[in-house]
Amino acid sequence: MSKLHLLDKAKKRKKEAKMTLENIAKLANLSNRTVTRFFSGKDIKLSSAEKITNVLGLDLAGNEILDVKTLKEKRAKEKATYIVSLVQDTSSLEKQGLKSSDINILIQETKKEFLIGKYQKTLWLN
Repeated sequence: MSKLHLLDKAKKRKKEAKMTLENIAKLANLSNRTVTRFFSGKDIKLSSAEKITNVLGLDLAGNEILDVKTLKEKRAKEKATYIVSLVQDTSSLEKQGLKSSDINILIQETKKEFLIGKYQKTLWLN
């Protein structure tokens, strides 16, 4: 696969997933400059390109590892689990922790808000 083909695939995926360069940089643990260089077609380290494509659900050849829907669902579940765990940790300290079944319901409801609710625009924010 050529560099241009990979770049086209990455740009298309970025647009489909509604991600910004800043989102990608944070999720890939790279600088904004590195991500900007990648998307402008400039040379970057292979390991950095791999991090960027992985965040986008692609491999280094531009093949889809995760479709956009799955990519979004995975991110929504990660964020929802994190947020609920913060609340649960605080509640546990106060001896008011929730049962596992209640925690799972909260995670599912929070995930839904990231996918189709009022928090959609914050899905890719850290």
